[in-house]
Amino acid sequence: MKLNLSRRHFLRAVGMTLALPALESVPLASAVQKTLGASGKAKRLVCVGANLGLHAPSFFPGETGSNFGVTPLLKPLMRHKEEFTLFSGLDHRSGNGHKNWDNFLCGNNVGDVTLDQIAAEQLGAKSRIASLQLSTGRGSFRQKMVYNRQGVPLPMIERPSVVYQTLFGLPDDVERTEYLIKSGKSSLDKVTGEARHLQNTVSAKDRAKLDEYFQSVRDLENRMERQLKGLNEPRPQVDYQLPKFDPIAPTLMLENQALMYDLMALALETDSTRVITMFLPGLGEVFTINGEVLSAGYHALSHHGNNPGLIADLIKVESEHMRLLSGFLDQLKTKTDAKGAPLLESTFVLWGAGMGDASRHSNANLPVFLAGGSLKHGSHIAIDRDRSEAPLLGDLYITMLQQMGIEQNQFSNANRSMNQYLV
Repeated sequence: MKLNLSRRHFLRAVGMTLALPALESVPLASAVQKTLGASGKAKRLVCVGANLGLHAPSFFPGETGSNFGVTPLLKPLMRHKEEFTLFSGLDHRSGNGHKNWDNFLCGNNVGDVTLDQIAAEQLGAKSRIASLQLSTGRGSFRQKMVYNRQGVPLPMIERPSVVYQTLFGLPDDVERTEYLIKSGKSSLDKVTGEARHLQNTVSAKDRAKLDEYFQSVRDLENRMERQLKGLNEPRPQVDYQLPKFDPIAPTLMLENQALMYDLMALALETDSTRVITMFLPGLGEVFTINGEVLSAGYHALSHHGNNPGLIADLIKVESEHMRLLSGFLDQLKTKTDAKGAPLLESTFVLWGAGMGDASRHSNANLPVFLAGGSLKHGSHIAIDRDRSEAPLLGDLYITMLQQMGIEQNQFSNANRSMNQYLV
Protein backbone atom coordinates (compact mmCIF):
# COMPACT_ATOMS: atom_id res chain seq x y z
CA MET A 1 0.00 0.00 0.00
CA LYS A 2 2.88 2.33 0.83
CA LEU A 3 4.33 1.84 -2.67
CA ASN A 4 1.02 2.67 -4.36
CA LEU A 5 0.62 5.85 -2.32
CA SER A 6 4.16 6.92 -3.16
CA ARG A 7 3.56 6.23 -6.84
CA ARG A 8 0.33 8.22 -6.91
CA HIS A 9 2.11 11.08 -5.17
CA PHE A 10 4.95 10.82 -7.68
CA LEU A 11 2.65 10.74 -10.70
CA ARG A 12 0.89 13.85 -9.46
CA ALA A 13 4.29 15.55 -9.34
CA VAL A 14 5.03 14.27 -12.82
CA GLY A 15 1.74 15.66 -14.05
CA MET A 16 2.63 19.09 -12.72
CA THR A 17 6.09 18.89 -14.26
CA LEU A 18 4.82 17.68 -17.61
CA ALA A 19 2.64 20.78 -17.86
CA LEU A 20 5.75 22.97 -17.92
CA PRO A 21 6.96 22.12 -21.44
CA ALA A 22 3.66 23.52 -22.69
CA LEU A 23 4.69 27.04 -21.61
CA GLU A 24 6.11 27.86 -25.00
CA SER A 25 4.85 31.45 -24.82
CA VAL A 26 8.00 32.49 -22.95
CA PRO A 27 11.20 33.41 -24.81
CA LEU A 28 13.34 30.40 -25.57
CA ALA A 29 16.60 31.22 -27.24
CA SER A 30 18.75 33.29 -29.61
CA ALA A 31 18.17 36.53 -31.43
CA VAL A 32 16.72 36.65 -34.90
CA GLN A 33 18.51 34.05 -37.02
CA LYS A 34 19.90 34.67 -40.45
CA THR A 35 20.18 30.99 -41.30
CA LEU A 36 17.22 28.86 -42.32
CA GLY A 37 18.23 25.53 -40.78
CA ALA A 38 16.26 22.76 -42.45
CA SER A 39 17.37 21.37 -45.79
CA GLY A 40 13.88 21.24 -47.30
CA LYS A 41 12.22 23.86 -49.45
CA ALA A 42 9.72 24.79 -46.75
CA LYS A 43 11.20 26.38 -43.62
CA ARG A 44 8.04 27.39 -41.72
CA LEU A 45 4.68 25.90 -40.86
CA VAL A 46 1.36 27.52 -39.96
CA CYS A 47 -1.66 25.34 -39.12
CA VAL A 48 -5.11 26.86 -38.61
CA GLY A 49 -7.96 24.68 -37.35
CA ALA A 50 -11.64 25.68 -37.29
CA ASN A 51 -13.67 23.98 -34.57
CA LEU A 52 -16.82 23.85 -36.71
CA GLY A 53 -15.24 23.19 -40.09
CA LEU A 54 -16.88 24.63 -43.20
CA HIS A 55 -20.12 24.16 -45.11
CA ALA A 56 -18.75 21.70 -47.67
CA PRO A 57 -21.07 22.54 -50.63
CA SER A 58 -20.06 26.19 -50.28
CA PHE A 59 -16.35 25.38 -50.13
CA PHE A 60 -15.56 22.49 -52.45
CA PRO A 61 -15.86 23.20 -56.18
CA GLY A 62 -17.58 20.68 -58.43
CA GLU A 63 -14.64 20.68 -60.83
CA THR A 64 -11.28 19.05 -60.22
CA GLY A 65 -7.87 19.96 -61.54
CA SER A 66 -6.71 23.50 -62.30
CA ASN A 67 -9.95 24.73 -63.87
CA PHE A 68 -12.08 24.52 -60.75
CA GLY A 69 -14.89 27.02 -60.36
CA VAL A 70 -15.43 29.71 -57.74
CA THR A 71 -17.58 28.73 -54.78
CA PRO A 72 -18.96 31.21 -52.22
CA LEU A 73 -16.20 30.49 -49.72
CA LEU A 74 -13.42 30.54 -52.30
CA LYS A 75 -14.21 34.04 -53.57
CA PRO A 76 -11.90 35.86 -51.14
CA LEU A 77 -9.06 33.44 -51.94
CA MET A 78 -9.09 33.34 -55.71
CA ARG A 79 -6.40 36.00 -56.12
CA HIS A 80 -4.05 33.40 -54.59
CA LYS A 81 -5.22 30.54 -56.79
CA GLU A 82 -1.75 29.69 -58.09
CA GLU A 83 -0.39 29.49 -54.54
CA PHE A 84 -2.82 27.01 -52.98
CA THR A 85 -4.30 23.55 -53.41
CA LEU A 86 -7.74 22.33 -52.28
CA PHE A 87 -8.28 18.76 -51.17
CA SER A 88 -11.59 16.97 -50.83
CA GLY A 89 -12.03 13.39 -49.65
CA LEU A 90 -9.18 13.49 -47.13
CA ASP A 91 -9.51 12.50 -43.47
CA HIS A 92 -7.89 10.25 -40.86
CA ARG A 93 -10.56 7.50 -40.87
CA SER A 94 -11.19 8.33 -37.23
CA GLY A 95 -14.47 8.36 -35.30
CA ASN A 96 -17.14 11.02 -35.56
CA GLY A 97 -18.17 13.67 -33.06
CA HIS A 98 -16.67 16.73 -31.40
CA LYS A 99 -14.32 14.69 -29.21
CA ASN A 100 -12.51 13.42 -32.30
CA TRP A 101 -11.96 16.92 -33.68
CA ASP A 102 -8.61 16.74 -31.88
CA ASN A 103 -7.46 14.22 -34.50
CA PHE A 104 -6.93 17.06 -36.99
CA LEU A 105 -3.16 17.32 -36.53
CA CYS A 106 -2.71 14.01 -34.62
CA GLY A 107 -3.83 11.46 -37.17
CA ASN A 108 -6.04 8.53 -36.27
CA ASN A 109 -5.42 8.64 -32.50
CA VAL A 110 -6.18 11.64 -30.32
CA GLY A 111 -3.14 12.47 -28.22
CA ASP A 112 -0.49 11.32 -30.67
CA VAL A 113 2.19 13.91 -31.38
CA THR A 114 0.85 16.52 -33.80
CA LEU A 115 2.21 17.55 -37.18
CA ASP A 116 3.39 20.93 -35.91
CA GLN A 117 5.35 19.47 -32.99
CA ILE A 118 7.16 17.01 -35.26
CA ALA A 119 8.10 19.97 -37.45
CA ALA A 120 9.09 22.08 -34.43
CA GLU A 121 11.69 19.54 -33.36
CA GLN A 122 13.72 20.55 -36.40
CA LEU A 123 12.40 23.90 -37.61
CA GLY A 124 12.19 25.33 -34.11
CA ALA A 125 15.69 24.33 -33.08
CA LYS A 126 17.26 27.64 -34.09
CA SER A 127 14.41 30.07 -33.43
CA ARG A 128 13.82 31.77 -30.10
CA ILE A 129 10.36 30.21 -29.72
CA ALA A 130 10.17 26.59 -30.83
CA SER A 131 6.43 26.76 -31.53
CA LEU A 132 3.58 29.12 -30.80
CA GLN A 133 0.05 27.92 -30.00
CA LEU A 134 -2.75 30.47 -30.40
CA SER A 135 -6.52 30.58 -30.09
CA THR A 136 -8.84 33.36 -31.21
CA GLY A 137 -11.07 32.93 -28.16
CA ARG A 138 -11.80 30.76 -25.18
CA GLY A 139 -13.77 28.01 -26.88
CA SER A 140 -14.58 24.73 -25.19
CA PHE A 141 -12.21 23.55 -22.47
CA ARG A 142 -12.52 20.07 -23.97
CA GLN A 143 -11.10 21.05 -27.35
CA LYS A 144 -7.37 20.55 -27.91
CA MET A 145 -5.28 21.06 -31.01
CA VAL A 146 -1.60 20.44 -30.24
CA TYR A 147 -0.01 17.47 -28.45
CA ASN A 148 3.65 16.81 -27.70
CA ARG A 149 5.32 13.39 -27.89
CA GLN A 150 4.22 12.58 -24.36
CA GLY A 151 0.56 13.11 -25.29
CA VAL A 152 0.33 16.34 -23.29
CA PRO A 153 -1.94 18.99 -24.89
CA LEU A 154 -0.16 22.33 -25.15
CA PRO A 155 -2.04 25.44 -23.97
CA MET A 156 -3.06 28.14 -26.41
CA ILE A 157 -2.66 31.90 -25.96
CA GLU A 158 -5.94 33.78 -26.41
CA ARG A 159 -4.88 37.40 -25.88
CA PRO A 160 -3.11 39.27 -28.69
CA SER A 161 -1.34 41.48 -26.12
CA VAL A 162 0.22 38.37 -24.54
CA VAL A 163 1.34 37.14 -27.95
CA TYR A 164 2.91 40.53 -28.67
CA GLN A 165 4.71 40.57 -25.31
CA THR A 166 5.92 37.01 -25.88
CA LEU A 167 7.32 37.87 -29.28
CA PHE A 168 8.70 41.36 -28.77
CA GLY A 169 8.79 42.20 -25.07
CA LEU A 170 11.25 41.51 -22.27
CA PRO A 171 10.26 40.56 -18.74
CA ASP A 172 9.88 43.63 -16.50
CA ASP A 173 12.31 42.10 -14.00
CA VAL A 174 14.96 40.09 -15.82
CA GLU A 175 16.82 39.15 -12.63
CA ARG A 176 13.67 37.79 -10.97
CA THR A 177 12.72 35.88 -14.12
CA GLU A 178 16.20 34.35 -14.23
CA TYR A 179 15.89 33.39 -10.56
CA LEU A 180 12.51 31.72 -11.19
CA ILE A 181 13.85 29.74 -14.14
CA LYS A 182 16.85 28.56 -12.14
CA SER A 183 14.54 27.66 -9.24
CA GLY A 184 12.48 25.61 -11.65
CA LYS A 185 15.60 23.75 -12.70
CA SER A 186 16.37 22.98 -9.07
CA SER A 187 12.86 21.60 -8.64
CA LEU A 188 13.36 19.43 -11.69
CA ASP A 189 16.54 17.98 -10.20
CA LYS A 190 14.67 17.07 -7.01
CA VAL A 191 11.70 15.44 -8.73
CA THR A 192 13.97 13.62 -11.17
CA GLY A 193 15.99 12.23 -8.29
CA GLU A 194 12.84 10.93 -6.62
CA ALA A 195 11.74 9.35 -9.89
CA ARG A 196 15.06 7.56 -10.40
CA HIS A 197 14.86 6.22 -6.86
CA LEU A 198 11.46 4.72 -7.70
CA GLN A 199 12.55 3.27 -11.03
CA ASN A 200 13.79 -0.04 -9.59
CA THR A 201 10.72 -0.54 -7.38
CA VAL A 202 7.83 -0.15 -9.80
CA SER A 203 6.26 -2.36 -12.44
CA ALA A 204 7.45 -2.64 -16.04
CA LYS A 205 4.51 -0.51 -17.15
CA ASP A 206 5.43 2.22 -14.68
CA ARG A 207 9.08 2.04 -15.75
CA ALA A 208 7.92 2.77 -19.28
CA LYS A 209 6.05 5.78 -17.93
CA LEU A 210 9.20 6.88 -16.13
CA ASP A 211 11.21 6.63 -19.35
CA GLU A 212 8.68 8.96 -21.00
CA TYR A 213 8.95 11.24 -17.99
CA PHE A 214 12.74 11.46 -18.18
CA GLN A 215 12.50 12.37 -21.86
CA SER A 216 10.05 15.11 -20.93
CA VAL A 217 12.46 16.36 -18.29
CA ARG A 218 15.32 16.45 -20.80
CA ASP A 219 13.14 18.38 -23.22
CA LEU A 220 12.11 20.78 -20.48
CA GLU A 221 15.69 21.33 -19.33
CA ASN A 222 16.65 22.23 -22.90
CA ARG A 223 13.79 24.72 -23.08
CA MET A 224 14.82 26.30 -19.79
CA GLU A 225 18.43 26.59 -20.92
CA ARG A 226 17.19 28.43 -23.99
CA GLN A 227 15.05 30.70 -21.83
CA LEU A 228 18.05 31.64 -19.70
CA LYS A 229 20.16 32.30 -22.77
CA GLY A 230 17.48 34.43 -24.38
CA LEU A 231 16.59 36.66 -21.43
CA ASN A 232 19.18 39.32 -22.20
CA GLU A 233 19.07 39.10 -25.97
CA PRO A 234 17.46 41.96 -27.88
CA ARG A 235 13.96 41.51 -29.25
CA PRO A 236 13.04 42.42 -32.83
CA GLN A 237 11.72 45.94 -33.22
CA VAL A 238 8.42 46.12 -35.08
CA ASP A 239 6.18 48.99 -36.04
CA TYR A 240 2.82 47.58 -35.00
CA GLN A 241 0.23 49.13 -32.72
CA LEU A 242 -2.09 46.88 -30.74
CA PRO A 243 -5.59 48.10 -29.83
CA LYS A 244 -6.13 49.41 -26.30
CA PHE A 245 -7.94 46.25 -25.25
CA ASP A 246 -7.86 42.59 -26.20
CA PRO A 247 -10.93 41.46 -28.18
CA ILE A 248 -11.49 38.33 -26.11
CA ALA A 249 -15.29 38.51 -25.80
CA PRO A 250 -16.81 35.59 -27.74
CA THR A 251 -18.63 37.96 -30.11
CA LEU A 252 -15.26 39.53 -31.04
CA MET A 253 -13.65 36.30 -32.21
CA LEU A 254 -13.29 37.56 -35.77
CA GLU A 255 -11.59 40.75 -34.58
CA ASN A 256 -9.27 38.66 -32.44
CA GLN A 257 -8.50 36.47 -35.44
CA ALA A 258 -7.49 39.49 -37.53
CA LEU A 259 -4.99 40.61 -34.87
CA MET A 260 -3.59 37.11 -34.50
CA TYR A 261 -2.92 36.88 -38.23
CA ASP A 262 -1.02 40.19 -38.08
CA LEU A 263 1.08 38.94 -35.17
CA MET A 264 1.69 35.60 -36.88
CA ALA A 265 3.02 37.38 -39.96
CA LEU A 266 5.31 39.51 -37.79
CA ALA A 267 6.52 36.45 -35.89
CA LEU A 268 7.50 34.74 -39.14
CA GLU A 269 9.02 37.86 -40.64
CA THR A 270 11.27 38.42 -37.60
CA ASP A 271 12.06 34.68 -37.39
CA SER A 272 10.92 34.71 -33.77
CA THR A 273 9.32 31.34 -34.45
CA ARG A 274 8.87 29.08 -37.47
CA VAL A 275 5.97 26.93 -36.26
CA ILE A 276 2.55 28.38 -35.36
CA THR A 277 -0.87 26.87 -34.77
CA MET A 278 -4.11 28.79 -34.37
CA PHE A 279 -7.44 27.40 -33.19
CA LEU A 280 -10.71 29.02 -34.29
CA PRO A 281 -13.29 28.16 -31.61
CA GLY A 282 -17.01 28.01 -32.19
CA LEU A 283 -19.66 28.10 -29.49
CA GLY A 284 -22.81 30.16 -29.02
CA GLU A 285 -21.45 33.56 -30.01
CA VAL A 286 -23.79 35.68 -32.16
CA PHE A 287 -21.71 37.69 -34.61
CA THR A 288 -22.42 41.07 -36.14
CA ILE A 289 -21.07 41.16 -39.71
CA ASN A 290 -21.23 44.31 -41.83
CA GLY A 291 -23.60 45.83 -39.30
CA GLU A 292 -26.00 42.89 -39.38
CA VAL A 293 -26.65 40.75 -36.30
CA LEU A 294 -26.87 37.15 -37.46
CA SER A 295 -29.93 35.04 -36.78
CA ALA A 296 -28.30 32.55 -34.38
CA GLY A 297 -25.08 31.67 -32.61
CA TYR A 298 -22.17 30.23 -34.55
CA HIS A 299 -22.61 26.69 -33.18
CA ALA A 300 -26.35 26.74 -33.90
CA LEU A 301 -25.67 27.92 -37.45
CA SER A 302 -23.30 25.00 -37.99
CA HIS A 303 -26.13 22.63 -36.99
CA HIS A 304 -28.27 24.06 -39.76
CA GLY A 305 -30.16 20.89 -40.70
CA ASN A 306 -30.14 22.20 -44.31
CA ASN A 307 -32.21 25.24 -43.31
CA PRO A 308 -31.47 27.81 -46.08
CA GLY A 309 -31.60 30.80 -43.74
CA LEU A 310 -29.17 29.28 -41.25
CA ILE A 311 -26.85 28.20 -44.05
CA ALA A 312 -26.85 31.73 -45.47
CA ASP A 313 -25.75 33.17 -42.14
CA LEU A 314 -23.21 30.38 -41.63
CA ILE A 315 -21.64 31.23 -44.98
CA LYS A 316 -21.29 34.85 -43.83
CA VAL A 317 -19.22 33.72 -40.84
CA GLU A 318 -17.14 31.30 -42.88
CA SER A 319 -16.56 33.90 -45.59
CA GLU A 320 -15.00 36.08 -42.91
CA HIS A 321 -12.66 33.21 -42.04
CA MET A 322 -11.64 32.99 -45.68
CA ARG A 323 -11.28 36.77 -46.04
CA LEU A 324 -8.94 36.90 -43.05
CA LEU A 325 -6.96 33.92 -44.33
CA SER A 326 -6.59 35.65 -47.69
CA GLY A 327 -5.27 38.78 -45.97
CA PHE A 328 -2.71 36.66 -44.14
CA LEU A 329 -1.54 35.19 -47.45
CA ASP A 330 -1.25 38.75 -48.79
CA GLN A 331 1.13 39.54 -45.95
CA LEU A 332 3.25 36.44 -46.55
CA LYS A 333 3.54 37.35 -50.23
CA THR A 334 4.65 40.89 -49.33
CA LYS A 335 6.97 40.18 -46.40
CA THR A 336 10.32 38.62 -47.27
CA ASP A 337 12.85 36.30 -45.65
CA ALA A 338 16.56 36.92 -45.09
CA LYS A 339 17.22 36.12 -48.75
CA GLY A 340 14.63 38.60 -50.00
CA ALA A 341 12.15 35.95 -51.17
CA PRO A 342 8.44 36.16 -50.26
CA LEU A 343 7.75 34.30 -47.03
CA LEU A 344 4.96 32.29 -48.62
CA GLU A 345 7.44 30.51 -50.88
CA SER A 346 9.05 28.89 -47.84
CA THR A 347 6.02 28.71 -45.53
CA PHE A 348 3.31 26.06 -45.46
CA VAL A 349 -0.10 27.45 -44.53
CA LEU A 350 -2.51 24.64 -43.71
CA TRP A 351 -6.15 25.58 -43.05
CA GLY A 352 -8.58 22.85 -42.11
CA ALA A 353 -10.58 21.15 -39.40
CA GLY A 354 -11.07 17.89 -37.60
CA MET A 355 -14.76 17.89 -38.52
CA GLY A 356 -16.10 17.69 -42.06
CA ASP A 357 -19.82 18.27 -41.48
CA ALA A 358 -20.68 19.89 -38.17
CA SER A 359 -24.39 19.56 -38.84
CA ARG A 360 -24.04 15.75 -38.77
CA HIS A 361 -20.97 15.58 -36.49
CA SER A 362 -19.18 13.80 -39.32
CA ASN A 363 -15.39 13.73 -39.36
CA ALA A 364 -15.12 12.45 -42.92
CA ASN A 365 -14.15 14.53 -45.97
CA LEU A 366 -12.41 17.28 -44.06
CA PRO A 367 -11.99 20.77 -45.55
CA VAL A 368 -8.29 20.99 -46.37
CA PHE A 369 -6.52 24.01 -47.85
CA LEU A 370 -2.75 24.14 -48.29
CA ALA A 371 -0.78 27.13 -49.55
CA GLY A 372 2.90 27.94 -50.03
CA GLY A 373 5.97 25.82 -49.45
CA SER A 374 7.04 25.79 -53.11
CA LEU A 375 4.74 22.92 -54.06
CA LYS A 376 2.84 22.55 -57.34
CA HIS A 377 -0.35 24.43 -56.50
CA GLY A 378 -3.38 25.74 -58.36
CA SER A 379 -5.64 22.65 -58.33
CA HIS A 380 -8.55 20.99 -56.60
CA ILE A 381 -7.50 17.42 -55.82
CA ALA A 382 -10.55 15.25 -55.19
CA ILE A 383 -9.87 11.93 -53.48
CA ASP A 384 -12.30 9.03 -53.72
CA ARG A 385 -12.08 7.94 -50.09
CA ASP A 386 -13.92 4.69 -50.86
CA ARG A 387 -11.06 3.49 -53.05
CA SER A 388 -8.89 0.93 -51.25
CA GLU A 389 -5.65 2.79 -52.00
CA ALA A 390 -7.05 6.25 -51.38
CA PRO A 391 -4.56 8.53 -49.60
CA LEU A 392 -5.31 9.79 -46.10
CA LEU A 393 -4.80 13.24 -44.65
CA GLY A 394 -1.72 11.84 -42.95
CA ASP A 395 -0.24 11.17 -46.40
CA LEU A 396 -0.43 14.89 -47.09
CA TYR A 397 1.36 15.49 -43.78
CA ILE A 398 4.12 13.08 -44.85
CA THR A 399 4.67 15.13 -48.01
CA MET A 400 4.73 18.35 -46.00
CA LEU A 401 7.26 16.99 -43.51
CA GLN A 402 9.49 15.68 -46.29
CA GLN A 403 9.37 19.09 -47.99
CA MET A 404 10.51 20.59 -44.69
CA GLY A 405 13.57 18.37 -44.77
CA ILE A 406 12.25 15.95 -42.16
CA GLU A 407 12.62 12.25 -42.86
CA GLN A 408 9.13 10.85 -42.46
CA ASN A 409 7.59 7.87 -44.22
CA GLN A 410 4.65 7.33 -41.91
CA PHE A 411 2.17 9.51 -40.07
CA SER A 412 -0.32 7.69 -37.84
CA ASN A 413 -2.23 5.27 -40.11
CA ALA A 414 -0.82 6.78 -43.34
CA ASN A 415 2.36 5.51 -44.99
CA ARG A 416 2.43 6.68 -48.60
CA SER A 417 2.60 10.49 -49.08
CA MET A 418 0.95 12.63 -51.73
CA ASN A 419 4.13 13.50 -53.59
CA GLN A 420 2.66 12.40 -56.90
CA TYR A 421 0.11 15.22 -56.69
CA LEU A 422 2.26 18.06 -55.38
CA VAL A 423 5.99 17.61 -55.89
